[in-house]
Amino acid sequence: MSERVKLNIAGMSCVNCSNSIQKAALKIPGVSEANVSFANASGEFVIERTEILQELEAKIKKLGFEIAKDIDELERKRSEHIKSLRDKFAFGAVLSVAIMGFEMFGEKNFINSFMMIILAALVMFYSGKSFFTHALAALKSRNYDMNVLVALGTGSAFLYSLFVFLFPNALDSELNNMYVSSSAMIITFVLLGKFLEERSKAKAGDYIKNLLKFSPKTALVIKPDGQNVEVSVSELNVGDIVVVKNGFNVPVDGTIVQGGAEIDASMLTGESLPVYKEVGDVVFAGTLNTNGYISVKVEKKAAQTLLSQIVILLNDASAKKMPISRLADRVANIFVPSVVAIAVLTFLVWFFMGAHLSYAISSAICVLIISCPCALGLATPIGIISALACGAKSGILIKNPEVLELIKDVKFAVFDKTGTLSKAQISVASHTLSVPEFMQIASIEALSEHPISKAVVKFAEQNYQRVRAASGEFSNIVGQGISYKDESGLILVGNEKLLTQNNIALSDEQRAQILAATSGGSGVVLCAINDKFVGFISISDEIRDESKSVISQLKAYGVTTVMLSGDNENVVSSVGLKLGVDKTYANAMPHEKHEVISKFSKEGRVLFVGDGINDSPSLKSADVGIAMNSGSDIAKAAGDIVLIKNDLQGVLSSLKLGKSTIRTIKENLFWAFIYNIICIPVAAGVLYPMFGVLLNPVYGALAMCFSSVTVVLNSLRLRFLKL
Repeated sequence: MSERVKLNIAGMSCVNCSNSIQKAALKIPGVSEANVSFANASGEFVIERTEILQELEAKIKKLGFEIAKDIDELERKRSEHIKSLRDKFAFGAVLSVAIMGFEMFGEKNFINSFMMIILAALVMFYSGKSFFTHALAALKSRNYDMNVLVALGTGSAFLYSLFVFLFPNALDSELNNMYVSSSAMIITFVLLGKFLEERSKAKAGDYIKNLLKFSPKTALVIKPDGQNVEVSVSELNVGDIVVVKNGFNVPVDGTIVQGGAEIDASMLTGESLPVYKEVGDVVFAGTLNTNGYISVKVEKKAAQTLLSQIVILLNDASAKKMPISRLADRVANIFVPSVVAIAVLTFLVWFFMGAHLSYAISSAICVLIISCPCALGLATPIGIISALACGAKSGILIKNPEVLELIKDVKFAVFDKTGTLSKAQISVASHTLSVPEFMQIASIEALSEHPISKAVVKFAEQNYQRVRAASGEFSNIVGQGISYKDESGLILVGNEKLLTQNNIALSDEQRAQILAATSGGSGVVLCAINDKFVGFISISDEIRDESKSVISQLKAYGVTTVMLSGDNENVVSSVGLKLGVDKTYANAMPHEKHEVISKFSKEGRVLFVGDGINDSPSLKSADVGIAMNSGSDIAKAAGDIVLIKNDLQGVLSSLKLGKSTIRTIKENLFWAFIYNIICIPVAAGVLYPMFGVLLNPVYGALAMCFSSVTVVLNSLRLRFLKL
């Protein structure tokens, strides 16, 4: 039976490294799928048998990479790798300067040449060792990556210089030149670029690491005997009771069962002020208890908390490839052998045209060095990582980076109503009862746990006085309402069916009043006291404050706005009119919502925003599915983007982020391609016959390094984008 495994892989320096691992893995019998991400430093593999895993790990290590058991070990190995790159760069830089000193200021004799060869060899075999080991492994796998280019360029320059040193009389005097300084400086410059790239990549993922720091490693559990015992968070079970003291972070997702506290949830929701939470309220792992003392019942295991899910989703998202990324990968894979062919052709052309051998070799070496496709490989992954970090900081969790490329072309923005455009919080809009009558009804509603009953009680306490629950005979009639009876008589609260069954009729005038209330989008609760209709309470689902503004701005962008709801026609039409929505659909069942989305998809890109289980098919079928964090787990799983703050402004922010990300990636790809288009001919020496311009391999390495750093810095601008 096939098994999917995920490995954390340390030591990858560019997208070609991930391609090399991927190709090698697929050649192992029993490995049916392989998806290796340079950006995420991980690989997902589908293997037929568990025993194949050891062979797979051994193959990856043989290629020159390391396997990390968990995220902590991966971070440690990544830090060690960055430190190693820094040290190797520093070593290479010092020795390269020394070589340049011997070359520029020393006399051309045996001692100077010997010292230059020795110093260059140290740089080659210490600082540049990884290039040669990875190149050898890549050649064995028939994967011609950038390491092959660096190894060929520096190796050929060094071997030519060594030949000149050992056999000084074998060549004419004009060919008797040493290029050891070029070899050393090339490796040094490439290491500088890799060091900056790796450090920038690590910084781009800082948000994920910061999230991990919010979650405590231990928790105080209340044992059956009443003692508080400190245990690892990973050992907690659903149903355990943990204590969270003032100044400590909540260790798990759970419900408060005792006490109260002011909870700072800014790291999850962005709320600037702590919110008071009491018994019955839900708290999330990583949030901070700023004032109070609470006991929390564990509702989810440590690996299932909202914080853990965000970290996992961010990691998984950065591993996925966008269409534009796959294009860059395909280009990169054919680019390297093409460059090798150009380098050979450059040598042959100049050699047979009668140019000096040293000139032909120098031009070929320069082509190999300047063409290293680092910038091409970095163009997309660094842009994606930076975009994910930017979105996460603004409460936009991007699960599928592909939508960053799709969202910029959205033509239709479709919204669910309840819980999306509205707050899904039932509230009292108005009523036609006298205050004493309303308070009497509220005292009966206090006996019920129904959302409408809670809304009535809340309205009474906010506008009139504290509600005391009645003490008579209470009955909940499913599908109709509630009845209450005591010594003063019978009270009915519910729909018209409840009143009809109790022989209470409505006059034409009363029906007209009710119709006027419902036509505005509100629901009504009818009230009768002692067989007499006394009035009604209008109930509404409060519209989000930002809904109208978001709809208006989307229309300004040329996007057609649509409301797709299961509510009745009156409510949907009324809300649509208030918000200025272009099109409305009412009484829509889940499969009907899916059909509407499919219809719009034929005309252009569709974005759907929803929160309920019934929205899941639409979230999946839309080009871009955005789920509210307050919605169901199924909806959040189906969505491409989750709005952590439950703020619809996140839709506009996602649109802006998508446009900025694609623009940045295109700038990166443009720079990488233009750089190679311009520099390869110059490196090949086409300007030499007319202008006498010959590009030294050292400057070729510097130009290649500059190209990569430019791409990285351009991508990192996304981290500071204001959404």
